Amino acid sequence: MHPHTSTRSGTVLRDRKRPPTEAELAEIPWLDSLTPIERERAVAALVVGDAEAGDYICRFGRPVTYWFGLVDGLLKMSNDDSQGPVITFTGVAPGGWFGEGTVLKHEQYRYNILALRKSRVAGLPVDTFDWLLDHSIGFNRFVMHQLNERLGQFIAAREIDRLNSPDLRVARNLASLFHPLLSPNVGGVLRITQQELAYLVGLSRQRVNEALTTLAARGWIRVEYGGLRVLNLAALRSGTLDEG
Repeated sequence: MHPHTSTRSGTVLRDRKRPPTEAELAEIPWLDSLTPIERERAVAALVVGDAEAGDYICRFGRPVTYWFGLVDGLLKMSNDDSQGPVITFTGVAPGGWFGEGTVLKHEQYRYNILALRKSRVAGLPVDTFDWLLDHSIGFNRFVMHQLNERLGQFIAAREIDRLNSPDLRVARNLASLFHPLLSPNVGGVLRITQQELAYLVGLSRQRVNEALTTLAARGWIRVEYGGLRVLNLAALRSGTLDEG
């Protein structure tokens, strides 16, 4: 079961947008790669909106309007559920920006982005994204690295789909949420519930709890109040759970 879907789907930045605060701008990683003139133009165009759990940030088949980033909260990227079972492509943690491929091609969204909890989402309009691509070397470099890391993430996701071990599925999904470039603002602790992780991994909350217990016993993570602390990111990414 997934979070209740709001009737306000797709309106987070259309109907509830506002200018970002200075604190919110400080959470946008790519602004530091811009020159003062480029930054001024980007800041003037950026908007922020609040999403409730179950709100869609973007929906399959809708025309692209923004390059999106998550300031705070937790999002899920998944397929078009009208065509069959929901398949989760990835979770999006704080500091993560997504959809640059769709913006580059000016095409319709080929996925849904759903808020798993109350979240704050930032958006850079398509025309400003295009202007930065035309004028900013730093912005181009950020987007290039983003695309490269995203490709690696989706290749890893295909490998996760083939894993028979639920414990390793949880480990690999956690590793993706702690990616230093794709989720730069997570730090060492990710604020996530077992139910939210279950939505992302596609397992029951009880099975996720068992997996977290196993990973903690291996010294890969530590379960803390309100979240998880990663102790061994390399092991989460590629470690095995073979005995001995």
